[in-house]
Amino acid sequence: MYVIAVYDVDQKRCGKMLKLCRSYLHHIQNSVFEGEITEARLEELKIRAKKIMNEEDEDSLIIFKSRNEKWLDKEIVGTEKRPVDNVL
Repeated sequence: MYVIAVYDVDQKRCGKMLKLCRSYLHHIQNSVFEGEITEARLEELKIRAKKIMNEEDEDSLIIFKSRNEKWLDKEIVGTEKRPVDNVL
């Protein structure tokens, strides 16, 4: 499946979340990530993210899912910070 993940965590935990999300998805802008991921790896990402986050302190991880990238219209206005190379 294709996902877009966005996190909003306290500055103290930002580096850990960045490193975690980079190990699963493509980092495209600040706290925004995208890419193909299996259901099992997505569950693993969520479990590991919960260990970093303080959910009671307003930290969050938002995941948008799609069956495939082709079902997603993506429009970039301005400069794309980190283009995703679709060739793996």
